[in-house]
Amino acid sequence: MTFFAGKDMYAGYGASMILNGCSISVDKGKIAVIVGPNGAGKSTAMKALFGMLPLKKGSVTIQGKDIVNLRPEQRVMLGMAYVPQTNNVFPSMTVLENLEMGAFVRFDDLSRTIAEIFELFPILKTKQEQAAGELSGGQRQQVAVARALMTQPKILMLDEPTAGVSPIVMDELFDRIIDIAKTGVAVIMVEQNAKQALQIADSGFVLVQGENKFTDTGAALLENSSVRQAFLGG
Repeated sequence: MTFFAGKDMYAGYGASMILNGCSISVDKGKIAVIVGPNGAGKSTAMKALFGMLPLKKGSVTIQGKDIVNLRPEQRVMLGMAYVPQTNNVFPSMTVLENLEMGAFVRFDDLSRTIAEIFELFPILKTKQEQAAGELSGGQRQQVAVARALMTQPKILMLDEPTAGVSPIVMDELFDRIIDIAKTGVAVIMVEQNAKQALQIADSGFVLVQGENKFTDTGAALLENSSVRQAFLGG
């Protein structure tokens, strides 16, 4: 049984359908990447999986249990964490305060988790007393991911985590995402840098107009000539 799955999802805004039967899934300790052209429904699929957009049809399950009727905050309590593409830090708060805000569902000692996060993101340790709004784009993204990890999630959902960062920072963020998956967290990521993202993906989902155009391992999609020509620049 797949650990986390959205199956045959149909959703949209008003009369406009964005998702037309797409399915996304990931297992513990694995990285699933969603790629596709602009307007393909990638971010909409993430919102549907997290409960921010109700499904017209389909299911979302954790370990086989349907959670489709649960609100986002209820899904957080089940171990889901979602990092949106923008407005994902509190700019006037320090890095440390951002991390503490991420632990809003916890009532235990946070010090061990914070220490683990500083080990994963060493730059954040040196900047912990600095306002998040003063950091570089890449550092802010690290704060956003780190804050989500404060809930000790089983499922980490990242919408365009490398948007607007340099190639060097992108590689560093991808390395950290690999490290996170190695701890047993299931990672689902929407990414515009499709080629680089598929290189670290255990599974890949290519969406076109809200449908699964291709679904395979990351390595197989990189080798697929149709995928390369249509979505990876040849």
